[in-house]
Amino acid sequence: MHTHCGYSFDSRTPLAEQADAIRAAGLDAVCATDHNTIEGALRLREIADGFRVIVGEEIGSRDGEIIGLFLERAVPADLSAEETISRIKEQGGLVVVPHPFSPSRPQQLRREALERLWPQIDALEVLNGRETFPSDNGKAAAVARERRIPGTAGSDAHQASEIGLAFAEVPDFATAEELRDALRGGSVHRRSTNVAADLLARLGVGKGGRHGS
Repeated sequence: MHTHCGYSFDSRTPLAEQADAIRAAGLDAVCATDHNTIEGALRLREIADGFRVIVGEEIGSRDGEIIGLFLERAVPADLSAEETISRIKEQGGLVVVPHPFSPSRPQQLRREALERLWPQIDALEVLNGRETFPSDNGKAAAVARERRIPGTAGSDAHQASEIGLAFAEVPDFATAEELRDALRGGSVHRRSTNVAADLLARLGVGKGGRHGS
């Protein structure tokens, strides 16, 4: 539910390589969420074979990053969080807050913005595959339970080898509303990975590009 390809400034993963990795991971659906663009997601949807693509965008608002899903038009960066959410909702999209309690990511949604926006958030990322400290995922999961907000999981993949390392398992869905409801009855999972390879991926060493959020 959170992936990047070469259309993100901090990833070098070619689109075809991303598609191959999605199939290899056995994913039925993938949320393509490049930074501040939906072009990669739209192209991935065109070439998808064996999986579904939800067009999304990780939007850099003035208050921090917000993911919009089920988009057909890009949402501009550098708007307020409220305006960013409004533009996602205008398209019938879902609002997801990624890596909400990650101190190592300066782009995360600021705490004061998060506190005032709870009623407008459709889902909270409770398992991010690139989180440095597992306790930060745990805190997100605890807050999601407390606020009764559906939780999501995503590899936050910036290179093909990371795709599918974190994922959500949910009942089948077709629309944004159905996915939101499905997340309430779903579960999140993380696949084990080689520790050394995972560290190199976080540092952006080797195939795929630099670390991002």
